[in-house]
Amino acid sequence: MPLPISPEECKKLEQLVTMCREDPEMLHKPELAFMREFIEHFGGKVPKAKVDKCPCKEEAKPDVAKEPEPEPEPESEESDLELDMSAVIEPDTDAPQKMGNLTLQPTEEEIAESQSKRSEAVSAFVEKDYEKAIELYTEAIVLNPQASLLYAKRGQIFLLMNKPNACIRDCDRALELNPDSAAAHKFRGRAYYLLGKFEEAASDLRLACKFDFDEQADEWLREVTPNARKIEEHKRKKERKVQEKLERERQERLKKARESAKAYEENTRTSQTDISADSPGIGDFYKFLNDQDVSEGFQDPEIAEAFKEISTNPTNILKYQSNPKIMAFIKKMALKFGGTGGMGGFPGMMGGMPDFTGSASRTETTAPKPNPQDDVSLD
Repeated sequence: MPLPISPEECKKLEQLVTMCREDPEMLHKPELAFMREFIEHFGGKVPKAKVDKCPCKEEAKPDVAKEPEPEPEPESEESDLELDMSAVIEPDTDAPQKMGNLTLQPTEEEIAESQSKRSEAVSAFVEKDYEKAIELYTEAIVLNPQASLLYAKRGQIFLLMNKPNACIRDCDRALELNPDSAAAHKFRGRAYYLLGKFEEAASDLRLACKFDFDEQADEWLREVTPNARKIEEHKRKKERKVQEKLERERQERLKKARESAKAYEENTRTSQTDISADSPGIGDFYKFLNDQDVSEGFQDPEIAEAFKEISTNPTNILKYQSNPKIMAFIKKMALKFGGTGGMGGFPGMMGGMPDFTGSASRTETTAPKPNPQDDVSLD
């Protein structure tokens, strides 16, 4: 894809970059704000402007456009979220309960004994002797650690004892053994509700009703749904605001980029217009670049490349003495702009343009072997 600017403009841009590299202070000029933004956009760092410290002005500051102070973060929107916390309780902090060894494969005798302990636990549960029931369920779990329902039932008792964290640990183990356990989802959902984790509670209770509809699970789901919906809506609103903020920032960056490009274009036009005969060499240089013959000549890649090499090092003209097209263009430009008076030593032309007519003459007169035919013609 060709560059959107001409080789001459590239040359001027190269000159500007060189000047900024030699004197970084230039980057702090207002008209070069686009350059600072370009450097910082790609992770570069512009040196800070020098400050002349003066004892009488201790608070002297560099003449640099101040960066806009970051807007204060808006206050948390949690205050806008009104939730019903009446059922939430303090979390339990007891040590984790005893779990069974999942690597153990119980024998038939152990499974039978585990079922006996479970029956005793159910009896203790009916009598509301919850501590006894937990002990019996724990003994049954140790005998048969692969039984998912034992963990769920012990979790139910922890729930009744207002120990939601213990209930969640048991239900996690039950779901590890059986992900479709409706009882484990039900009791864990209620435990989450008591801890104020309404989204997790709603998710578990929905699954419980899906796997095995239960009126109590459905009632608990209706209790938690209003809070869960408020939280979901709050999150959507927050995400929407984040996206809107990102879009505003993107539009602001685009606006600044357009303004910088416009300022650069206007500054370039102004610089070209202001150049006159009062600036020796500069006016002739731009007159040379704006000449129609020069512009047409530079459309030829061969001429453009030769001009680049010669402008870099005038002695490179010797390479093109045998090229009639290049030499014709050089002689035409030299005659048109008055030799060195119009084309030599322009700023931005590294090394300056040679005296084309003089170079040609010197090349002919300093040739190592004169042509014998020249003597004949002179006679």
